Amino acid sequence: MKHFIKASTLAVLSLSNLANAEDYYQKTKGYRVEPEPDPPSYVRNLSKTQFEQFRDVEWLDVGLDFRNRYEYRENDYRTATAGGAAVNGNRPDPDNIFLLRSRAYIGVKDILDPLRFAIEFQDSRSYNSLYARTNSEVNEFDLIQGYAELYFDDALGHNRPFQIRAGRQHLELLDRRLMGNNQFRNTTNNFEGFRVRFGKKQNNWDLDTFGLQPVDRLKYNFDQADEDTWVYGGVLSLRQWSDFITIQPYFLGKKVNGDPANMTESWRKADADIYAPGLRIYGLIGESGFDFDADVNKQFGRSGKLGAKGTTTQTLLQHDAIAYSLELGYTFDHDWKPRASLYYGYGSGDQNAKDNSNQRLDTFYGFNQPWSRNDYFSWDNVHAPKARLEFTPYKDVRIDTGYNAYWLASNTDAWGRANNLKDATGKSGSFLGHEFDIRVRHQLNPYVDWSASYARFNPGDFTESVSATTAGAQGTEASNFFYFEVGLNAFGDGKPKYK
Repeated sequence: MKHFIKASTLAVLSLSNLANAEDYYQKTKGYRVEPEPDPPSYVRNLSKTQFEQFRDVEWLDVGLDFRNRYEYRENDYRTATAGGAAVNGNRPDPDNIFLLRSRAYIGVKDILDPLRFAIEFQDSRSYNSLYARTNSEVNEFDLIQGYAELYFDDALGHNRPFQIRAGRQHLELLDRRLMGNNQFRNTTNNFEGFRVRFGKKQNNWDLDTFGLQPVDRLKYNFDQADEDTWVYGGVLSLRQWSDFITIQPYFLGKKVNGDPANMTESWRKADADIYAPGLRIYGLIGESGFDFDADVNKQFGRSGKLGAKGTTTQTLLQHDAIAYSLELGYTFDHDWKPRASLYYGYGSGDQNAKDNSNQRLDTFYGFNQPWSRNDYFSWDNVHAPKARLEFTPYKDVRIDTGYNAYWLASNTDAWGRANNLKDATGKSGSFLGHEFDIRVRHQLNPYVDWSASYARFNPGDFTESVSATTAGAQGTEASNFFYFEVGLNAFGDGKPKYK
């Protein structure tokens, strides 16, 4: 009998080890670059919720999430001091804004296989801002996901599925710098089209391919797909080469059938045909405590440049851009699990506005929070070294703080997210400024979490010089940004939602 029990125990352990061995997926330790899972992290299987009567309902995923954030912004460099949102020709300061976001998700799986489907609604609203509302803050009650898919389990071998998804969906890929649904912002990037996946992320390899049209967010009406634009590509993830390292060669493309003759300025757009192959590698350096996350992206093709406002002309330019990103971290053997990291990111800018070439990187639909807590920068026309420290002093309490500095990659190109602040002569230098930030996150209980953060941006020589000579520029004062947010999850999954 003892031999039988021992043999049975060994058999169970062997099966457990086999199951674990089949899960090759490793998360990156890079700062805020781990993609959101599918389904989203606030979603939970109904059988695992607090409702005992639904323990057998494993075929239904549900989610109900509410987030309320208060933001204080002083000298916001994303806003101009004249025209547009300005009041009496000056930038109103400070701005106190309340951002509310509600999400609900229902997903059906297994019971109707191979047919699966999911719907997700979101309601985004803002109150008390001194500025005009934009679709970054407001998108009232809209469908952000509504798709059907065919899911063939084991179609490509044991535990390796094949799936085809069609409809409205959001998508996060790689390190989120080029494709992200933007969890921090009050509204969400989403798309309409097709996604075909060979395998899943737990496999030793998988291939994720897609052809999608971006959805135009309409603040008070039902969102519509941009039928003139397609973004397409694929990501191959290789995990078996190493126990520690994931290799991701990828290709992204964007095709825009422009409309330069459209006299409605908000709908006027230039043609584009951009190809963006790249390679991302991330993982651990053995068992040394070091980790890394590296990405390089090369872009080529054609991009249009519109003529002056009110004209119907455009010039097609040769697109030739490059970007790279490298983060190196070390996790100390301490109860607080401190991780210190150094980062450097570069995205090319246009060298000469008068030639027939454009070197400014196209950032596609990227997530900007890894660049700047103030949301002042993205992966274009920038040099960005950073130093950061993350630690967990108490259970469910996480703190991170960092110092960031920013330079223009091209002195003659614009700082895009500061209303295209620019010195075409290049004589104002390249130093944009530096930023300090700190953030605290606390999972109060399985249903409630809160987060608070402060960031201060001090302008550099370029910013001060150009602001002093440019009408409507942002000014030369330091910028302060504070926020406090509370998240409520109806089903109490206890997962961190704000990365």
